[in-house]
Amino acid sequence: MNAQLHETDSARALFADTGISVAEWARVQGFSTGLVYQVLEGRRKCLRGQSHQIAMALGLKEGKKMDIQELTQRLQAARPGAPAQEGQQHT
Repeated sequence: MNAQLHETDSARALFADTGISVAEWARVQGFSTGLVYQVLEGRRKCLRGQSHQIAMALGLKEGKKMDIQELTQRLQAARPGAPAQEGQQHT
């Protein structure tokens, strides 16, 4: 947890150093300003949804960006007994 707090401190310091407000950055990125502040304050776990996207955009966490369709395809491909590649059939 301390590592993430250090990272959020660094992100907040970068906002202060550049003179760009958190609210302006949030608007430009299409994020909720209140939610960005919650992420920076460590009040969100950032596991899914917009808080996850905010943490990735701020560089606070690594993650994969994919749409629901791609996630569904990957989940189905990982099923036990699923063909290795689409179009292949077991004989």
